[in-house]
Amino acid sequence: QALLRESGGGSVQSGGSLRLSCRYSGESSFRKCMGWFRQAPGKEREGVAAIDSAGSTRYADSVKGRFTISQDNAKNTLYLQMNSLNPEDTAMYYCAATYKFCSGFWFSTSSYDNWGQGTQVTVSP
Repeated sequence: QALLRESGGGSVQSGGSLRLSCRYSGESSFRKCMGWFRQAPGKEREGVAAIDSAGSTRYADSVKGRFTISQDNAKNTLYLQMNSLNPEDTAMYYCAATYKFCSGFWFSTSSYDNWGQGTQVTVSP
């Protein structure tokens, strides 16, 4: 099992930036693939960015060029740097991990085994 805890959410104006952090613990074998997801009220949870154990990354089209996922294993932390935020980015953001390799399911919520409790991001116009 991997234990995950997000932080760094908050309120920001359109055009602003936030950096989310996800502290993780547990064996690395449970974290072959890690990702950030978000869920807005009334909408399904969607993948935002993911990274595999080799450092390869994937991004949703809606955040390409604005968001950056990174990982610091020395600090046991996954990051999501979010720039040029807009109101459509408002959502609860979740960190997730799985023992499976990312290939073939980068943003499939059902493929991730461990989830954090989420951190709220609110972007005002």
